[in-house]
Amino acid sequence: MNNKMKTEIHTDFLIIGSGLAGLYAALYASKFGAVILLTKSTIEESNSFWAQGGIAAAMDPEDSTWFHIEDTLRAGRGLCNREAVEILVEEGRDRVIDMMELGMEFDTGDRGLELGLEGGHTKRRVLHAGGTSTGREMVRFLIAAVENNPSITKYENTGVVKFLSDNDRCFGAVAMDQDYNSNIILSKSTILATGGASALYKRTTNPKGSVGEGIALAYQAGAEITDMEFVQFHPTAFYSEGGESFLISEALRGEGAYLLNSEGKRFMTEYSEYSELAPRDVVSRSIFSEMNKFGDNNVYLDLRHIESDYIINRFSNIYNFCLNYGVDITKDLIPVAPAAHYTIGGVKTGLYGETNIKGLFACGEVASTGVHGANRLASNSLLECVVFARRAVDGALQSSDDEYNNFYNPKELYAQEMELEYSESQSNSLSEIKREVSQILNSDVGIVRTKGGVLRAIKNIENISKSIEEFSGYYRLKLNMALDVSLLIAKFALIREESRGVHIRQDHPGENKDWEKHIVVKKGEESTFAPL
Repeated sequence: MNNKMKTEIHTDFLIIGSGLAGLYAALYASKFGAVILLTKSTIEESNSFWAQGGIAAAMDPEDSTWFHIEDTLRAGRGLCNREAVEILVEEGRDRVIDMMELGMEFDTGDRGLELGLEGGHTKRRVLHAGGTSTGREMVRFLIAAVENNPSITKYENTGVVKFLSDNDRCFGAVAMDQDYNSNIILSKSTILATGGASALYKRTTNPKGSVGEGIALAYQAGAEITDMEFVQFHPTAFYSEGGESFLISEALRGEGAYLLNSEGKRFMTEYSEYSELAPRDVVSRSIFSEMNKFGDNNVYLDLRHIESDYIINRFSNIYNFCLNYGVDITKDLIPVAPAAHYTIGGVKTGLYGETNIKGLFACGEVASTGVHGANRLASNSLLECVVFARRAVDGALQSSDDEYNNFYNPKELYAQEMELEYSESQSNSLSEIKREVSQILNSDVGIVRTKGGVLRAIKNIENISKSIEEFSGYYRLKLNMALDVSLLIAKFALIREESRGVHIRQDHPGENKDWEKHIVVKKGEESTFAPL
């Protein structure tokens, strides 16, 4: 079937993605003009919605923004943009206070806010809402505000298929709804907030839609992409023989849970002075090493020494999930193994979310602001969403409208999308090819990499690209997005010949001072290097 063209829609702000960054950007932008909010699924389904850990902010009198900045820089292994980190931490505290003043309720105890401790943090500074449902509670809070805002028009089940861009300026996007009708949205500013790409991996904590489509769209439009080799694996995702997975929050280790190998021995004390509270890259690598040592598929998390009622009340959703699989976390060991969790790299932005394409901004996980370096500090992601979502809107307000106002013939940019075909027969093939790519990434571009393995992954993904030449229309477009991002991850992993943060090259162990720089790629051009 062919899609039908709908009437052109004009707006001041086009915001793509309904996670925390997209919702916050939409709400803030609504003060300055008309907003269209697009999401390819429903407004509730996003990485933010499923975020368990919390949001980090220096709220305790015994804490300070200085401590938080230093913890973030230490976790980032020398690749953080210090100015971006200072903005994240200092403005982040203000954004959390703003949300509380608007009515957002975080968990409290006898002494006020209940502040958790997580890996890489030297102070208790992680705010939670609803126990381990922080992302869900924050998203629900913002959804309610968005739903009641007359300046915001939302389109659910509507995915972007192409930016309207001449490789210099973005003028909006072509989007397709669930009935395969195209919408042409012309916007003075386009803000990308589509999340990451970790669902490209076979074993992941992300919802299935997190396959990096925003990164692919920006790449196709001529945007610079950076740091794609840095895919963070969460150390403790529930492991089952059937493949079902669920994030087991870092907060459990913050409250004293131990990691044990298959011989029942606590092992993290041998790998780090911080033991179970080491940064995520250290814990994931340590678990990987223990699994290899004994030929196991998982290790175990032990909470049996922690008071039962506290566990059940504090971690009720984790407790109930594990019970469904026959594991009582107050009495039994929890089987866990690392899973792809967070895309540190993405669309390269400045401090106001600006990209090298005028009129195109990015925030949240799809963006690479430089705040995470080579390894994201736990619970800094939700903070990044609210800080840089607001900054992206501020950046859009500062940009010139001249190029947009002089753009008089949009049909030249979207003419080829007028007849985007959809073929039902290609649906099963799409799923099968995605499964094949996910296995390739897991096997050869996972926690530990080698030159030979990464080269094999690149060859296999490129062969898949050649094999889908008979595909057309909608499914060809979707597959190309997934393949583009998978290749970017693999090619970046090949270029960086060192081990730093979450990027571990077995053939290049240890950090190398010569690699204290960022890899940057634009479509059709050779990779370049950006200094810190």
